Amino acid sequence: MHRFVVISGCSSGGKSTLLAELSRRGYNVVEEPGRRLVNEKAMSQGVALPWVDMSEFLRRCIAVALADRTSVGSPCDWVFFDRSLVDAAASLQYLTGESALAMLGQAYRYHHRVFLTPPWPEIYVTDTERRHDQTAALAEYSRLLKAYPSLGYEVSILPKVSVAERADFILEMLEE
Repeated sequence: MHRFVVISGCSSGGKSTLLAELSRRGYNVVEEPGRRLVNEKAMSQGVALPWVDMSEFLRRCIAVALADRTSVGSPCDWVFFDRSLVDAAASLQYLTGESALAMLGQAYRYHHRVFLTPPWPEIYVTDTERRHDQTAALAEYSRLLKAYPSLGYEVSILPKVSVAERADFILEMLEE
């Protein structure tokens, strides 16, 4: 989908804050599948949590990401996704060796330009949904830097500037 734009990258790199800014500007934003699942499963004492059963958690993230794409339909304006199906498929492939990335990544396309938040140690925090440390976040970021281009996506690294400037950067890049 040419109007589906992925914002991904390093955990705690400012994605959620950026997406809130894009939403404030009137764009449709789809929240990160992983965070939604963690909140849902934690409330129900579910086992599909990353610190309980990571592979099951990632499979459910893939299912949620697929459902998100369907629920958005065919938009006329940009729709911004906090992470994507590619993120979950790349992690599942890394964890289990299953070749989910190529199969899913080619069948379900997003806009050709993907925006990644780089590691930003000064703002890195953990919380109830994000329990992994910065080392794990950096490893994930490294995998994403390879996964997206391997599927033909053009990666743009977001600058470490204010939230408004990041949003402007994305919108300007999309207008090119």
